[in-house]
Amino acid sequence: MKEREERRRGRRTLWFPSGPVLLGAGSVAGEKEGKGPQAPWFDRILEDDRMGFETWEKAESEMLSNAAEIAVQRANLSLGEVDVMLAGDLLNQLMSSGFAARKLEIPYLGIYGACSTMTEGLLLASVLVDGGYCRRVLAAASSHYCTAERQFRMPLEHGNQRPPAAQWTATAAGAFVVAADDLPMPRITCATVGKVVDPGITDTHQMGAAMAPAAVDTLCTHFEDTGRGPQDYDRILTGDLGKVGSQIFRDLMLRKGHRLEDRYEDCGAVYYGPFQDAHSGGSGCGCSASYYAGRVYKELLQGKYRRVLLMSTGALMTTISSQQGESIPGVAHAVVVERDPG
Repeated sequence: MKEREERRRGRRTLWFPSGPVLLGAGSVAGEKEGKGPQAPWFDRILEDDRMGFETWEKAESEMLSNAAEIAVQRANLSLGEVDVMLAGDLLNQLMSSGFAARKLEIPYLGIYGACSTMTEGLLLASVLVDGGYCRRVLAAASSHYCTAERQFRMPLEHGNQRPPAAQWTATAAGAFVVAADDLPMPRITCATVGKVVDPGITDTHQMGAAMAPAAVDTLCTHFEDTGRGPQDYDRILTGDLGKVGSQIFRDLMLRKGHRLEDRYEDCGAVYYGPFQDAHSGGSGCGCSASYYAGRVYKELLQGKYRRVLLMSTGALMTTISSQQGESIPGVAHAVVVERDPG
């Protein structure tokens, strides 16, 4: 019982005494994403978003497989040495993830948290590793602009117009190998499970605004559970509220008494350049996944940061719920990564 209490802080924060290591990471980005400001950090940039396949969906699955293979290779492992793969995407029945797992031949658990999937996967991977159930877990997520448009909005041929608050679903994938190891690598030390929060927004072009309250709830809960504040982190990153949602998030956090200042950044807001016509910025499972596995992980390895908080945010809508006039619930899961925990 005492050990259980030590692994839990407050109501929703889990502590990982062993500090599961981020042993390797892989990021893949599409052609448009490869022309943006984050391009230098991606491990692979596609020249063709269809990757030579006849469908966008097959391309997304291959992209996710590529990110996973890069992560495993960077961890100096073989696919056969991975105990389980936790992966998710935006498509019905997790199509991209399931078909990627078929190719990789790794035991597979499909997870869905919309755009919060990457940190949900890292949280669950840490539970499996810290609990001693697995030694090496692969956590991955992907999205593709063309597959998401087809499923959630309009066919590309329709030429649908987007309002300024709309975000651009990133064609990208990211993956991490979470492992039990004593190497001096970035470690996941704790995580806060998100709660579904619904601000009552029904406009599907306002996903950042719909998700911001959930991000506020998770971060404030994390601070309460851990006794920490913004000043205890080198970086606090959300993904992906976009330009509109991230400003709402800042304002709401300030009302709660937390001034985030320059330590806060939203990966969706900085994912594309001002010349790329992404409106409010990037979105999709692959946006935060590739940003974390690309830029953030590499900067941690370089020693730029000691402690960062990663918090992917998800809009839990479906095509059916939107057509039925339902509001858009949001959720956000946070994981803390430390370079030299102590």
